[in-house]
Amino acid sequence: MSERELEARANTLKRLHNQPGVVDYKTEILDHAQIAKMLPDIGPEVVGGSYCPFDGHVNSLRLFRTLHTAIKACGVTYLPSHRVETIERQGGEFRLTTEKGAGSRGQGRAGGRQRQHAVAPLVGLLAPMKPERGQIVVTERLRPFLHYPVTTLRQTDEGTVMIGDSKEESTDPTGLTLGVSATEAERAVRQFPLLANVNVVRTWSAIRVMTKDGFPIYDESETHPGAFTVCCHSGVTLAANHALTIAPMIARGALDKSLVAPFSARRFHVQEAG
Repeated sequence: MSERELEARANTLKRLHNQPGVVDYKTEILDHAQIAKMLPDIGPEVVGGSYCPFDGHVNSLRLFRTLHTAIKACGVTYLPSHRVETIERQGGEFRLTTEKGAGSRGQGRAGGRQRQHAVAPLVGLLAPMKPERGQIVVTERLRPFLHYPVTTLRQTDEGTVMIGDSKEESTDPTGLTLGVSATEAERAVRQFPLLANVNVVRTWSAIRVMTKDGFPIYDESETHPGAFTVCCHSGVTLAANHALTIAPMIARGALDKSLVAPFSARRFHVQEAG
């Protein structure tokens, strides 16, 4: 929305691309005229943006249902609201005891979303985390106009528009800050003026599972062989990495240190020591 924002975006991408071994993602910085050719409904206040041909997005509600269908098909028992209290290794398996007394066995991945920081130490792992609340505004169905994913705007295949990229340090996922929603909506209208008179059908908030530096944690336990932690917020963004790289390592029983060492939780001790 300003030359300053565009410059900051370009500098961020430049820093990412300057890292050793990074794949060239063919990202371009575009001016208003170039964006208008791709998104004719763009507002006059938009000075430019970045474009990557590999960007994409998913319908979050459809994905959520698909994930639950898939884990059920794989024989996984999903137990929400079962706070893990103890983890014991018996033979080659782990037994998890919850506050409701239920137990489960299998190869261990310290889980629990926001509680991962408390569960991981039970098997000699660390998962330092912080809560970060985000809010989303969803509109009624509109004609297709947003054929590319935008950082703070997505149009689903059914026509609704999802607005939001807020960040609040809060542990309450049930509340909504109207000022935040209003800011999100106001910026969306500046980006795409056609949104000015559409109806909002729902809003919600939730807590992101964030590590202290925002980057994922991949670790295996030295004291409890067979226990691993995979901790991140960007579960969808990093899904290909988790499914094709991390999961096979866990299945083999060991992480490839040459690939995942930078993502160990030990990096936080280095920062604190410095």
